[in-house]
Amino acid sequence: MRLFAAIVLGALLGSCSSPPTLLEQIMQSGELRVVTRHSPTTFYTYGDEGRGIEYELVRGFAERLGVELRIDVADQFQQVFSDVSRGRAHIGAASLTVTDARSELVVFGPAYQRVEQQIVYRRGTPTPRGFADLIGGRFEILAGSSHVGLLEQARDEHPNLEWVEDPGASLEKLVRRVAQGEIDYTIVDSTAFQLLRSAYPEVREALSIGQAGEIAWALPKDAPALHERVAAYFAEITATGELQVVLDRYYFTSRTFDYVESRAFALHFNSRLARYRPLFREAELATGISWRLLAAIAYQESHWNPKAISPTGVRGLMMLTKNTAQMMGVVNRNDPRESILGGARYLKRVLKKIPDRIAEPDRLWLAVASYNLGFGHVEDGRIITEIQGGDPDRWEDVAARLPLLSDERWYQRVDRGYAPGSASVAYVDSVRRYYEMLKWMTADDILTSEPPVTDRFPSTG
Repeated sequence: MRLFAAIVLGALLGSCSSPPTLLEQIMQSGELRVVTRHSPTTFYTYGDEGRGIEYELVRGFAERLGVELRIDVADQFQQVFSDVSRGRAHIGAASLTVTDARSELVVFGPAYQRVEQQIVYRRGTPTPRGFADLIGGRFEILAGSSHVGLLEQARDEHPNLEWVEDPGASLEKLVRRVAQGEIDYTIVDSTAFQLLRSAYPEVREALSIGQAGEIAWALPKDAPALHERVAAYFAEITATGELQVVLDRYYFTSRTFDYVESRAFALHFNSRLARYRPLFREAELATGISWRLLAAIAYQESHWNPKAISPTGVRGLMMLTKNTAQMMGVVNRNDPRESILGGARYLKRVLKKIPDRIAEPDRLWLAVASYNLGFGHVEDGRIITEIQGGDPDRWEDVAARLPLLSDERWYQRVDRGYAPGSASVAYVDSVRRYYEMLKWMTADDILTSEPPVTDRFPSTG
Protein backbone atom coordinates (compact mmCIF):
# COMPACT_ATOMS: atom_id res chain seq x y z
CA MET A 1 0.00 0.00 0.00
CA ARG A 2 2.78 2.37 0.90
CA LEU A 3 4.54 1.52 -2.37
CA PHE A 4 1.39 2.30 -4.35
CA ALA A 5 0.96 5.62 -2.54
CA ALA A 6 4.51 6.54 -3.29
CA ILE A 7 4.00 5.74 -6.96
CA VAL A 8 0.81 7.82 -7.13
CA LEU A 9 2.47 10.74 -5.30
CA GLY A 10 5.41 10.60 -7.68
CA ALA A 11 3.07 10.60 -10.66
CA LEU A 12 1.15 13.56 -9.27
CA LEU A 13 4.33 15.47 -8.59
CA GLY A 14 5.59 14.66 -12.07
CA SER A 15 2.36 15.82 -13.67
CA CYS A 16 2.62 19.10 -11.76
CA SER A 17 6.20 19.80 -12.84
CA SER A 18 6.79 23.07 -14.65
CA PRO A 19 6.97 23.12 -18.46
CA PRO A 20 10.42 23.85 -19.91
CA THR A 21 11.44 27.48 -20.07
CA LEU A 22 11.99 29.15 -23.43
CA LEU A 23 15.74 28.88 -22.92
CA GLU A 24 15.38 25.15 -22.22
CA GLN A 25 13.27 24.76 -25.35
CA ILE A 26 16.00 26.48 -27.39
CA MET A 27 18.62 24.17 -25.93
CA GLN A 28 16.48 21.09 -26.53
CA SER A 29 15.64 22.01 -30.12
CA GLY A 30 19.22 23.02 -30.88
CA GLU A 31 18.07 26.10 -32.78
CA LEU A 32 18.01 29.83 -31.98
CA ARG A 33 15.50 31.69 -34.17
CA VAL A 34 16.34 35.35 -34.79
CA VAL A 35 14.30 37.83 -36.80
CA THR A 36 16.10 40.82 -38.32
CA ARG A 37 16.04 43.18 -41.30
CA HIS A 38 18.45 43.89 -44.10
CA SER A 39 20.75 46.85 -43.50
CA PRO A 40 24.50 47.47 -43.18
CA THR A 41 24.21 47.46 -39.38
CA THR A 42 22.02 44.37 -39.07
CA PHE A 43 22.33 41.55 -41.58
CA TYR A 44 23.24 40.98 -45.19
CA THR A 45 25.06 38.35 -47.19
CA TYR A 46 27.60 38.29 -49.94
CA GLY A 47 28.36 34.95 -51.46
CA ASP A 48 27.46 32.47 -48.75
CA GLU A 49 28.84 34.53 -45.86
CA GLY A 50 26.70 36.43 -43.37
CA ARG A 51 27.64 39.98 -42.47
CA GLY A 52 26.34 42.74 -40.22
CA ILE A 53 26.72 43.84 -36.61
CA GLU A 54 23.54 42.15 -35.39
CA TYR A 55 24.43 38.98 -37.29
CA GLU A 56 27.84 38.72 -35.66
CA LEU A 57 26.38 39.34 -32.21
CA VAL A 58 23.57 36.78 -32.47
CA ARG A 59 25.98 34.29 -34.02
CA GLY A 60 28.25 34.71 -31.00
CA PHE A 61 25.30 34.18 -28.66
CA ALA A 62 24.21 31.03 -30.50
CA GLU A 63 27.75 29.67 -30.34
CA ARG A 64 27.82 30.17 -26.58
CA LEU A 65 24.52 28.35 -26.25
CA GLY A 66 25.86 25.56 -28.45
CA VAL A 67 22.92 25.76 -30.88
CA GLU A 68 22.41 26.47 -34.56
CA LEU A 69 21.44 29.97 -35.67
CA ARG A 70 18.43 30.48 -37.91
CA ILE A 71 17.97 33.94 -39.42
CA ASP A 72 14.60 35.19 -40.71
CA VAL A 73 14.40 38.55 -42.46
CA ALA A 74 11.28 40.65 -41.81
CA ASP A 75 9.74 42.69 -44.62
CA GLN A 76 8.64 45.43 -42.22
CA PHE A 77 9.78 46.72 -38.84
CA GLN A 78 6.55 45.84 -37.10
CA GLN A 79 6.96 42.20 -38.10
CA VAL A 80 10.05 41.97 -35.88
CA PHE A 81 8.02 42.74 -32.76
CA SER A 82 5.11 40.60 -33.90
CA ASP A 83 7.35 37.57 -34.48
CA VAL A 84 8.95 37.92 -31.05
CA SER A 85 5.75 38.56 -29.11
CA ARG A 86 3.91 35.69 -30.82
CA GLY A 87 6.71 33.17 -30.38
CA ARG A 88 7.77 32.86 -34.01
CA ALA A 89 11.23 34.15 -33.08
CA HIS A 90 13.26 33.95 -29.89
CA ILE A 91 15.12 37.25 -30.46
CA GLY A 92 14.56 40.34 -32.55
CA ALA A 93 17.91 41.85 -33.55
CA ALA A 94 17.45 44.62 -36.10
CA SER A 95 19.07 47.79 -34.69
CA LEU A 96 15.92 48.31 -32.65
CA THR A 97 15.50 51.55 -30.72
CA VAL A 98 14.02 51.12 -27.26
CA THR A 99 10.68 52.93 -26.95
CA ASP A 100 7.82 52.84 -24.44
CA ALA A 101 5.35 51.69 -27.09
CA ARG A 102 7.56 48.79 -28.12
CA SER A 103 8.13 47.84 -24.50
CA GLU A 104 4.44 46.99 -24.28
CA LEU A 105 5.02 44.17 -26.75
CA VAL A 106 8.49 42.89 -25.83
CA VAL A 107 11.22 43.12 -23.23
CA PHE A 108 14.49 44.71 -24.31
CA GLY A 109 17.88 43.28 -23.49
CA PRO A 110 20.89 45.39 -22.47
CA ALA A 111 21.49 48.44 -24.65
CA TYR A 112 24.73 48.16 -26.60
CA GLN A 113 24.69 51.30 -28.77
CA ARG A 114 23.43 54.88 -28.63
CA VAL A 115 21.61 56.23 -31.67
CA GLU A 116 20.18 59.50 -32.92
CA GLN A 117 17.47 59.97 -35.54
CA GLN A 118 18.82 62.17 -38.31
CA ILE A 119 16.98 63.98 -41.08
CA VAL A 120 19.08 63.78 -44.24
CA TYR A 121 18.92 65.68 -47.53
CA ARG A 122 20.79 65.97 -50.81
CA ARG A 123 23.90 68.11 -50.99
CA GLY A 124 23.33 71.21 -53.10
CA THR A 125 19.72 71.70 -51.97
CA PRO A 126 18.62 74.00 -49.11
CA THR A 127 19.55 72.64 -45.70
CA PRO A 128 16.49 72.07 -43.48
CA ARG A 129 17.00 73.67 -40.07
CA GLY A 130 13.79 72.43 -38.49
CA PHE A 131 10.47 70.73 -39.14
CA ALA A 132 9.03 73.87 -40.71
CA ASP A 133 11.56 73.53 -43.55
CA LEU A 134 10.29 70.04 -44.35
CA ILE A 135 6.75 71.17 -45.11
CA GLY A 136 5.97 70.84 -48.80
CA GLY A 137 8.96 68.61 -49.51
CA ARG A 138 8.93 65.01 -50.66
CA PHE A 139 9.42 63.25 -47.33
CA GLU A 140 9.46 59.46 -46.98
CA ILE A 141 10.30 57.29 -43.98
CA LEU A 142 10.29 53.65 -42.97
CA ALA A 143 6.85 52.36 -42.06
CA GLY A 144 6.65 50.96 -38.53
CA SER A 145 9.90 52.62 -37.45
CA SER A 146 10.38 54.73 -34.34
CA HIS A 147 10.57 57.73 -36.69
CA VAL A 148 6.80 57.69 -37.06
CA GLY A 149 6.22 58.58 -33.42
CA LEU A 150 8.69 61.44 -33.57
CA LEU A 151 6.93 62.99 -36.57
CA GLU A 152 3.51 62.56 -35.00
CA GLN A 153 4.75 64.53 -31.98
CA ALA A 154 6.17 67.22 -34.28
CA ARG A 155 2.85 67.51 -36.09
CA ASP A 156 1.27 68.94 -32.92
CA GLU A 157 3.37 72.06 -33.50
CA HIS A 158 3.48 71.83 -37.30
CA PRO A 159 0.04 70.61 -38.42
CA ASN A 160 0.95 70.92 -42.13
CA LEU A 161 3.86 68.49 -41.79
CA GLU A 162 3.26 65.49 -44.06
CA TRP A 163 5.22 62.39 -44.94
CA VAL A 164 4.86 59.04 -46.66
CA GLU A 165 5.49 55.77 -44.84
CA ASP A 166 6.99 53.24 -47.25
CA PRO A 167 6.26 49.68 -46.02
CA GLY A 168 8.60 48.03 -48.48
CA ALA A 169 11.59 50.34 -48.21
CA SER A 170 14.92 49.78 -46.54
CA LEU A 171 17.12 52.47 -45.04
CA GLU A 172 19.51 52.16 -47.94
CA LYS A 173 16.71 52.47 -50.50
CA LEU A 174 15.49 55.70 -48.90
CA VAL A 175 19.01 57.15 -48.70
CA ARG A 176 19.59 56.19 -52.32
CA ARG A 177 16.35 57.92 -53.34
CA VAL A 178 17.52 61.09 -51.59
CA ALA A 179 20.88 60.85 -53.37
CA GLN A 180 19.15 60.48 -56.74
CA GLY A 181 16.78 63.39 -56.09
CA GLU A 182 13.64 61.22 -56.10
CA ILE A 183 12.70 62.42 -52.61
CA ASP A 184 13.89 65.41 -50.63
CA TYR A 185 14.21 64.02 -47.10
CA THR A 186 14.18 60.89 -45.03
CA ILE A 187 15.09 59.93 -41.46
CA VAL A 188 17.99 57.58 -40.81
CA ASP A 189 19.44 56.11 -37.64
CA SER A 190 22.84 57.73 -37.07
CA THR A 191 24.48 54.30 -36.75
CA ALA A 192 23.28 53.21 -40.19
CA PHE A 193 24.09 56.56 -41.80
CA GLN A 194 27.70 56.28 -40.67
CA LEU A 195 28.01 53.20 -42.86
CA LEU A 196 25.89 54.42 -45.78
CA ARG A 197 27.31 57.90 -46.29
CA SER A 198 30.52 56.66 -47.92
CA ALA A 199 28.44 54.92 -50.59
CA TYR A 200 26.12 57.93 -50.95
CA PRO A 201 28.36 60.96 -50.37
CA GLU A 202 25.78 63.34 -51.90
CA VAL A 203 23.53 62.78 -48.88
CA ARG A 204 24.17 64.87 -45.77
CA GLU A 205 22.70 64.96 -42.29
CA ALA A 206 20.74 68.12 -41.54
CA LEU A 207 19.63 67.80 -37.94
CA SER A 208 18.89 65.28 -35.23
CA ILE A 209 15.36 65.00 -33.91
CA GLY A 210 14.07 63.71 -30.61
CA GLN A 211 16.35 62.46 -27.89
CA ALA A 212 19.21 60.04 -28.35
CA GLY A 213 17.99 56.49 -27.96
CA GLU A 214 19.40 53.08 -27.17
CA ILE A 215 19.65 50.01 -29.37
CA ALA A 216 18.93 46.58 -27.90
CA TRP A 217 17.55 43.14 -28.74
CA ALA A 218 13.82 42.48 -28.43
CA LEU A 219 13.01 39.45 -26.27
CA PRO A 220 9.72 37.72 -25.44
CA LYS A 221 7.99 38.61 -22.22
CA ASP A 222 7.84 35.92 -19.53
CA ALA A 223 11.19 34.41 -20.53
CA PRO A 224 13.41 35.43 -17.57
CA ALA A 225 15.98 32.68 -18.09
CA LEU A 226 16.61 33.86 -21.69
CA HIS A 227 16.77 37.47 -20.49
CA GLU A 228 19.41 36.55 -17.91
CA ARG A 229 21.49 34.61 -20.43
CA VAL A 230 21.39 37.52 -22.91
CA ALA A 231 22.35 39.99 -20.18
CA ALA A 232 25.26 37.75 -19.15
CA TYR A 233 26.38 37.50 -22.78
CA PHE A 234 26.50 41.26 -23.28
CA ALA A 235 28.25 41.72 -19.95
CA GLU A 236 30.89 39.22 -21.06
CA ILE A 237 31.57 40.64 -24.55
CA THR A 238 31.65 44.17 -23.13
CA ALA A 239 34.18 43.21 -20.48
CA THR A 240 36.39 41.25 -22.89
CA GLY A 241 36.27 43.94 -25.59
CA GLU A 242 34.65 41.58 -28.10
CA LEU A 243 31.69 43.93 -28.57
CA GLN A 244 33.97 46.86 -29.39
CA VAL A 245 35.91 44.72 -31.87
CA VAL A 246 32.69 43.94 -33.74
CA LEU A 247 31.60 47.58 -33.77
CA ASP A 248 35.04 48.77 -34.89
CA ARG A 249 35.03 46.27 -37.73
CA TYR A 250 32.01 47.99 -39.28
CA TYR A 251 32.38 51.61 -38.21
CA PHE A 252 36.03 51.68 -39.24
CA THR A 253 35.01 52.86 -42.72
CA SER A 254 33.26 55.94 -41.33
CA ARG A 255 35.98 57.19 -38.99
CA THR A 256 37.72 59.27 -41.62
CA PHE A 257 34.87 60.07 -44.00
CA ASP A 258 36.00 62.35 -46.78
CA TYR A 259 33.40 63.73 -49.16
CA VAL A 260 35.69 64.16 -52.16
CA GLU A 261 37.24 60.72 -51.73
CA SER A 262 33.89 58.99 -51.17
CA ARG A 263 32.28 60.78 -54.11
CA ALA A 264 35.14 59.72 -56.37
CA PHE A 265 34.86 56.13 -55.16
CA ALA A 266 31.11 56.06 -55.81
CA LEU A 267 31.60 57.50 -59.31
CA HIS A 268 34.38 55.06 -60.17
CA PHE A 269 32.38 52.17 -58.74
CA ASN A 270 29.63 52.92 -61.26
CA SER A 271 31.82 53.87 -64.22
CA ARG A 272 34.94 51.70 -63.98
CA LEU A 273 34.60 48.63 -61.80
CA ALA A 274 32.03 46.81 -63.95
CA ARG A 275 34.48 46.25 -66.81
CA TYR A 276 37.16 44.77 -64.51
CA ARG A 277 34.98 42.86 -62.07
CA PRO A 278 35.09 39.60 -64.11
CA LEU A 279 38.89 39.80 -64.07
CA PHE A 280 38.99 40.24 -60.29
CA ARG A 281 36.69 37.24 -59.99
CA GLU A 282 38.97 35.16 -62.18
CA ALA A 283 41.92 36.14 -59.99
CA GLU A 284 39.93 35.04 -56.94
CA LEU A 285 39.32 31.68 -58.59
CA ALA A 286 43.02 31.30 -59.35
CA THR A 287 44.37 32.38 -55.94
CA GLY A 288 41.55 32.02 -53.40
CA ILE A 289 41.83 35.71 -52.43
CA SER A 290 38.56 37.67 -52.25
CA TRP A 291 37.91 39.60 -55.44
CA ARG A 292 36.62 42.47 -53.33
CA LEU A 293 39.91 42.71 -51.45
CA LEU A 294 41.83 42.66 -54.73
CA ALA A 295 39.53 45.35 -56.10
CA ALA A 296 40.04 47.43 -52.94
CA ILE A 297 43.82 47.21 -53.34
CA ALA A 298 43.53 48.09 -57.02
CA TYR A 299 41.41 51.13 -56.23
CA GLN A 300 43.91 52.33 -53.65
CA GLU A 301 46.72 51.77 -56.14
CA SER A 302 45.24 53.17 -59.36
CA HIS A 303 41.57 54.13 -58.93
CA TRP A 304 40.92 51.24 -61.37
CA ASN A 305 42.87 53.00 -64.10
CA PRO A 306 44.91 50.46 -66.14
CA LYS A 307 47.08 53.23 -67.57
CA ALA A 308 48.08 54.67 -64.19
CA ILE A 309 51.79 55.29 -63.67
CA SER A 310 53.60 56.75 -60.68
CA PRO A 311 56.70 58.98 -60.68
CA THR A 312 58.70 55.96 -59.47
CA GLY A 313 57.69 53.81 -62.44
CA VAL A 314 55.12 51.45 -60.92
CA ARG A 315 52.16 51.12 -63.23
CA GLY A 316 48.89 49.43 -64.12
CA LEU A 317 45.75 48.58 -62.18
CA MET A 318 47.74 46.95 -59.37
CA MET A 319 50.72 49.34 -59.74
CA LEU A 320 53.34 46.62 -59.96
CA THR A 321 57.04 47.40 -59.91
CA LYS A 322 59.10 46.10 -62.79
CA ASN A 323 60.79 43.51 -60.55
CA THR A 324 57.50 42.30 -59.07
CA ALA A 325 55.96 42.01 -62.53
CA GLN A 326 58.87 39.90 -63.74
CA MET A 327 58.68 37.73 -60.62
CA MET A 328 54.96 37.11 -61.20
CA GLY A 329 55.30 36.49 -64.94
CA VAL A 330 53.61 39.72 -66.01
CA VAL A 331 54.77 40.82 -69.46
CA ASN A 332 52.62 43.93 -69.90
CA ARG A 333 51.86 45.77 -66.65
CA ASN A 334 49.27 47.95 -68.41
CA ASP A 335 47.21 44.93 -69.43
CA PRO A 336 44.35 44.74 -66.89
CA ARG A 337 44.18 40.95 -66.86
CA GLU A 338 47.92 40.49 -66.41
CA SER A 339 48.12 43.20 -63.77
CA ILE A 340 45.27 41.85 -61.67
CA LEU A 341 46.52 38.27 -61.74
CA GLY A 342 50.09 39.41 -61.05
CA GLY A 343 48.97 41.46 -58.06
CA ALA A 344 46.83 38.61 -56.74
CA ARG A 345 49.67 36.13 -57.05
CA TYR A 346 52.05 38.52 -55.34
CA LEU A 347 49.65 39.06 -52.44
CA LYS A 348 49.24 35.30 -52.10
CA ARG A 349 53.02 34.93 -52.08
CA VAL A 350 53.25 37.50 -49.28
CA LEU A 351 50.44 35.84 -47.33
CA LYS A 352 52.39 32.59 -47.30
CA LYS A 353 55.25 34.39 -45.56
CA ILE A 354 53.04 35.59 -42.70
CA PRO A 355 53.13 32.99 -39.90
CA ASP A 356 50.06 30.75 -39.82
CA ARG A 357 49.73 31.24 -36.06
CA ILE A 358 48.65 34.85 -36.60
CA ALA A 359 44.87 35.09 -36.48
CA GLU A 360 42.70 36.78 -39.07
CA PRO A 361 42.20 39.56 -39.88
CA ASP A 362 45.59 40.59 -38.43
CA ARG A 363 47.38 38.22 -40.80
CA LEU A 364 45.60 39.74 -43.77
CA TRP A 365 46.40 43.37 -42.86
CA LEU A 366 50.04 42.49 -42.24
CA ALA A 367 50.08 40.98 -45.74
CA VAL A 368 48.45 44.07 -47.29
CA ALA A 369 51.03 46.26 -45.55
CA SER A 370 53.75 43.99 -46.95
CA TYR A 371 52.25 44.31 -50.44
CA ASN A 372 52.75 48.05 -50.13
CA LEU A 373 55.89 48.43 -48.02
CA GLY A 374 57.67 45.15 -48.53
CA PHE A 375 57.65 42.09 -46.30
CA GLY A 376 61.06 42.86 -44.82
CA HIS A 377 60.09 46.33 -43.62
CA VAL A 378 56.91 44.99 -42.04
CA GLU A 379 59.03 42.37 -40.27
CA ASP A 380 61.22 45.20 -38.96
CA GLY A 381 58.05 46.89 -37.69
CA ARG A 382 57.11 43.68 -35.90
CA ILE A 383 60.56 43.51 -34.31
CA ILE A 384 60.21 47.08 -33.02
CA THR A 385 56.73 46.20 -31.74
CA GLU A 386 58.17 43.30 -29.76
CA ILE A 387 61.01 45.46 -28.40
CA GLN A 388 58.46 47.96 -27.12
CA GLY A 389 56.36 45.28 -25.45
CA GLY A 390 53.58 45.18 -28.03
CA ASP A 391 52.14 42.13 -29.76
CA PRO A 392 53.94 41.62 -33.10
CA ASP A 393 51.10 39.35 -34.24
CA ARG A 394 48.46 42.06 -33.84
CA TRP A 395 48.07 44.53 -36.69
CA GLU A 396 46.98 47.46 -34.50
CA ASP A 397 50.12 47.09 -32.38
CA VAL A 398 52.37 46.88 -35.44
CA ALA A 399 50.59 49.80 -37.12
CA ALA A 400 51.37 51.96 -34.10
CA ARG A 401 55.13 51.25 -34.56
CA LEU A 402 55.55 51.23 -38.35
CA PRO A 403 55.97 55.04 -38.39
CA LEU A 404 59.15 54.51 -36.33
CA LEU A 405 60.78 53.11 -39.49
CA SER A 406 61.33 56.72 -40.54
CA ASP A 407 62.90 57.58 -37.17
CA GLU A 408 66.69 57.30 -37.30
CA ARG A 409 66.82 56.15 -33.68
CA TRP A 410 64.80 53.08 -34.63
CA TYR A 411 65.44 52.21 -38.27
CA GLN A 412 69.17 51.94 -37.56
CA ARG A 413 68.39 49.13 -35.11
CA VAL A 414 66.68 46.90 -37.71
CA ASP A 415 67.95 45.09 -40.79
CA ARG A 416 66.24 46.88 -43.69
CA GLY A 417 66.66 50.48 -42.56
CA TYR A 418 64.46 53.42 -43.41
CA ALA A 419 60.91 53.00 -44.74
CA PRO A 420 57.84 55.31 -44.95
CA GLY A 421 55.89 53.39 -42.35
CA SER A 422 53.24 56.07 -41.79
CA ALA A 423 52.27 55.96 -45.45
CA SER A 424 51.89 52.19 -45.26
CA VAL A 425 49.55 52.45 -42.27
CA ALA A 426 47.42 54.95 -44.20
CA TYR A 427 47.51 52.58 -47.20
CA VAL A 428 46.12 49.68 -45.16
CA ASP A 429 43.48 51.93 -43.61
CA SER A 430 42.29 52.95 -47.06
CA VAL A 431 42.22 49.37 -48.36
CA ARG A 432 40.21 48.30 -45.32
CA ARG A 433 37.74 51.11 -45.92
CA TYR A 434 37.29 50.32 -49.62
CA TYR A 435 37.02 46.59 -48.86
CA GLU A 436 34.18 47.11 -46.39
CA MET A 437 32.42 49.50 -48.76
CA LEU A 438 32.63 46.95 -51.58
CA LYS A 439 31.23 44.22 -49.35
CA TRP A 440 28.13 46.26 -48.68
CA MET A 441 27.77 47.86 -52.13
CA THR A 442 27.92 44.46 -53.87
CA ALA A 443 26.08 42.44 -51.23
CA ASP A 444 22.74 42.24 -53.00
CA ASP A 445 23.76 41.54 -56.58
CA ILE A 446 25.93 38.46 -55.86
CA LEU A 447 27.11 39.10 -59.40
CA THR A 448 24.20 37.14 -60.89
CA SER A 449 24.16 39.41 -63.94
CA GLU A 450 27.69 38.48 -64.91
CA PRO A 451 28.76 35.57 -67.11
CA PRO A 452 29.92 32.41 -65.33
CA VAL A 453 33.48 32.45 -64.08
CA THR A 454 35.90 30.40 -66.14
CA ASP A 455 39.41 29.57 -65.02
CA ARG A 456 41.28 31.45 -67.73
CA PHE A 457 44.23 31.91 -65.42
CA PRO A 458 46.41 28.95 -64.52
CA SER A 459 46.14 28.05 -60.86
CA THR A 460 49.01 28.95 -58.61
CA GLY A 461 50.41 27.13 -55.66
